[in-house]
Amino acid sequence: MPLPARRCRAALAALALLLPGTALAQSTEGPALASPPPGEIAREAVQVDTVASGLEHPWSLAFLPDGDLLVTERPGRLRRIHEGAVSAPLSGVPAVWANRQAGLFDVVLDPGFTENQVLYLSYAHGSGAANTLRVARARLAGDALEDVEVIFEAQPYRATSAHYGGRIAFLPDGTLLVANGEGYAYREEAQRLDSHFGTIVRLFPDGGMPEDNPFFGHEHVQPFVYTSGHRNVQGLAWDPLTGGPIAHEHGPRGGDEINLIHAGANYGWPLATYGIDYSGTLISPYQTYPGTEQPVLYWAPSIAPSGLAVYQGDLFADWQGDLLVGALAGQHLRRVIRDDIGAITGQTDLLTELGERIRDVRVAADGSVYVLTDAADGAVLRLTPP
Repeated sequence: MPLPARRCRAALAALALLLPGTALAQSTEGPALASPPPGEIAREAVQVDTVASGLEHPWSLAFLPDGDLLVTERPGRLRRIHEGAVSAPLSGVPAVWANRQAGLFDVVLDPGFTENQVLYLSYAHGSGAANTLRVARARLAGDALEDVEVIFEAQPYRATSAHYGGRIAFLPDGTLLVANGEGYAYREEAQRLDSHFGTIVRLFPDGGMPEDNPFFGHEHVQPFVYTSGHRNVQGLAWDPLTGGPIAHEHGPRGGDEINLIHAGANYGWPLATYGIDYSGTLISPYQTYPGTEQPVLYWAPSIAPSGLAVYQGDLFADWQGDLLVGALAGQHLRRVIRDDIGAITGQTDLLTELGERIRDVRVAADGSVYVLTDAADGAVLRLTPP
C-alpha cells in the first residue's frame, strides 16, 4: 500500500538515526566541486546526424549485435530501429503505467545477450493510487518479447507519478544495480532503509539476493539495498577509471550531483543538499552532514541530468574516460572532462544549438555517440567528430 506523503522538515535530523552504522561507511565531508558559471563553460562542436525520428518521448537506447537499435518510449512502447526505419511496437512488453514522469524507462542488454537474447526493462507499474518501479527480464525473439519475468519490485508502493529513477547498470561481477527515486512526496523516506525510496539496489539477474550486499541479514532493511540518500538517479554506469559505479541525480533548484557509488553509503538527501526547494524555501540547513557522502561534482543552477556514459572509443581521442551527461532543463549534452585517474578537470557543452532536452546518451562500438531527444517527436541522433 502507498505511504502517506511526508512533508515535515523538522524530522530530518532524527531520520539519520534510523540508519545502521554500516550506512556511515565511506563518509566524505569535504567540499564538492561546484560547476563553473554557464558563461565559463566551453562550447564544443560535433557532427550531428539524425538516425531516426518520430519517437514519443524516447527514454533509453541499446545497441543490438546486428547493428539495430532498441529504444524505449515513455508511454510504454519498445521499438527496433533498422537502418533508420522505426518498427511497430514490439509485442510482449509488460503493462506500463504511463502518467507524467511514469512510464517505460531503461532497456539494458544482458552481458551474455549474443548467446541468450536476454534484456532488462524498468518501468512504472500500477495506478495513480498505488504504483511502483519494476524491473523485468525477457528474451528478445524477433519483434517480440518472450519469457517475461519480474525480477524486482520496489517497496512500498506510492501515490505519485514522479521520481522513479529507473536506470539499470551491470557490474563486472554480473550483478546489476537499479536506481530508485524517492517519489518526490516521500523525500524523507530516502533516509530510511526499510523503504526502497531513494536507494540504489543490487541483485542477481534472476532476482536473487547477493549475500555480500552491505545490509544482507539486517533486520528492518528492505532487501537488495546497496546505497541510500538519493533523490532521483537518472544516470548510472560502471566507471573503469575509478573502478566502481558512478551515478548522477537530480537536485531540486540546484544541487544536481555526480557521485561515486560505495556499498552501504548514504548520499545525504534530504539531510544535505546544495539545492533549495522549488518554492525558494530551504530544504535543509546542511550542505554537508556527518555520515553522508559528498558529490564529486554538483550543478547550481540545475541542468536536470539524464543518461550517463563513460566515453571509451577511438573517434573522439580527447574524450577518453570523460563523462557524457544528457541535460533536460539545460538542453545540451555535457562533457565532464577527467584526468587519467578520474579526477574532474573541466566541462564543455555540446548540442546547445539544437535547443533539445537530452534524455539518454550511449557510446557505440565504433566510438560514435548516440543521444535521445526528449520530445513528443523525439529523435535518435548520432554524433561524430566535425
